[in-house]
Amino acid sequence: MSETLRLHHYETPPPELLDAPPTALRDLLGGPSLMEFPGRRQQPVFLSVLLHGNETTGFLALQRLLRRYRGRLLPRNLLVFIGNVESAAFEVRRLEGQVDFNRIWPRTELPDCPEARLMAALVDRLRQRNLFASIDIHNNTGRNPYYGCINRLDGRYMALASLFSRTMVYFTRPRGVQSLAMADLCPAVTLECGKPGLEAGIAHVEQYIDDVLHLSELPPGPTTDAVDLFETVARVRIPPHQAFGFDGESQGLELLEDLDCLNFQVLPQGTALGRFSGESLPVVVDDPQGAEADAYFQLCDGELVTRRPMMPSMLTLDATVIRQDCLCYIMLPVAAERIADTRRVGSPSDSV
Repeated sequence: MSETLRLHHYETPPPELLDAPPTALRDLLGGPSLMEFPGRRQQPVFLSVLLHGNETTGFLALQRLLRRYRGRLLPRNLLVFIGNVESAAFEVRRLEGQVDFNRIWPRTELPDCPEARLMAALVDRLRQRNLFASIDIHNNTGRNPYYGCINRLDGRYMALASLFSRTMVYFTRPRGVQSLAMADLCPAVTLECGKPGLEAGIAHVEQYIDDVLHLSELPPGPTTDAVDLFETVARVRIPPHQAFGFDGESQGLELLEDLDCLNFQVLPQGTALGRFSGESLPVVVDDPQGAEADAYFQLCDGELVTRRPMMPSMLTLDATVIRQDCLCYIMLPVAAERIADTRRVGSPSDSV
């Protein structure tokens, strides 16, 4: 990215936006852009799409919604941030040499860069707008259910997520993601919408955005029997030096060909993720409590297996995404008592 990277602001978005494919947005908009769409209620919803250039469901759903309301006001003011239009032009998550647009929001742990300064300026601008809610829309490359991610165990945040899916994930790392930054300003959620471009996902997200725009206020939060809430406790990565693959020719870690079938499944101790003939573990684990990879995995008879029961998410068969992000996240169920606490009037939110 150029040192001259700046935020484009469109109070009147170009009419071509409603029909342009994601690959055309770089030329249409000129760069990352904030757009305003008027509605009957003044307190705006903030929506971010295409922070990863190949995760198109959010943008396509937005286009459908705007076409449906063409010529009339939305139910509520809508602010839209369209992120990595450079990578969208090439239909990739991010370009080689680019930073991840969902890792450089305020409180990022990555070094200072033009993209981080752009996101900081955007959040400062949004801070003045008294937001109703924030929605960040993403896709998965592997098989996952629809689910919403929250960063605070607060009833309003959970209510926003539960409108999308009864399955939700609570996390506080990695830092620098959109929803963590926006959680300081308003109830915030990240939507994980399955694989990109699928009709069912686009329709579901379009309806969700419309539903949120119609809300007069957020409910206090779902009951314990209305949601399946999990907490992310660790992230699993394959080190840059470690070869891996799915085709039997990697000369390293040979992952299961249907690895993504394990997402959101409780894996018993001893579940194999792949074959490996080396002597030391071919994965590393980022655990806020300081646990090492051998607390989660071990080598047994030439296989990489789980050392204890766990539930993974975001396992994928896309080697590029594994390199650019991670192999998976590890989750545990959240106790019903913690969910019930979020419905209490005046109950404190978890700090992030």
